[in-house]
Amino acid sequence: MLDVPLPRPARFVTFEGGEGVGKSTQVKRLLATLRRLSVDAVATREPGGTPKAEAIRSYILQGRSESWGAGAEAVLFAAARHDHVKELIAPSLASGKWVISDRFHDSTRAYQGLTGGVDEKLITGLEVLALDGHAPDLTIVLDMDPEEAFDRVSRRELEGALVETGDRFEKEDLEWHSRLREAFLEIARNNPERCVVIPAAQTPDALEIRIWSVLTKRFPELLAGRGS
Repeated sequence: MLDVPLPRPARFVTFEGGEGVGKSTQVKRLLATLRRLSVDAVATREPGGTPKAEAIRSYILQGRSESWGAGAEAVLFAAARHDHVKELIAPSLASGKWVISDRFHDSTRAYQGLTGGVDEKLITGLEVLALDGHAPDLTIVLDMDPEEAFDRVSRRELEGALVETGDRFEKEDLEWHSRLREAFLEIARNNPERCVVIPAAQTPDALEIRIWSVLTKRFPELLAGRGS
């Protein structure tokens, strides 16, 4: 009998962390690596990923929902996530594709929940509704001191790069972003089987290597070329 490699199982990987820690860059790099290995994969983002979710993203990041309060924003994020899961994430995983997402449900828990003060029961209820059983297999939490992250964002702005979130969340003060950082670290502590914290204050190349090391330890089939 021919030794034919088994198909790799589909995986769902999310990237989390505060503003300016390099999530988007590393999502792109990971997607490129997976495709070089002939792993069928798709990159997406939250809020967003589908036309309806992108419309909600635009509304929130323009600051138009800010006056509604953190609770209403959590509901809006959950609505966007529900459509994202239904229309993109679930079908992709079902077809055997890896899904790599720049933010997912942990961001709502960190921003609106632990930092914004929205009740834990509401956050959990919205998660159950929006995820519909599609929790990430692995979450990479990129951690960086907020002051250093702010410096990164400022440099990007000076260089003319598009910083979309600057009109909503990046305008919060340093104390708020420090609490946000602690929120993500708390989420990671509470979910050690899923979350891995990686220091983000390193070069993009070094960070990429560290992330790949985490992935291959968690999903050894990436190196073996076989399903688990």
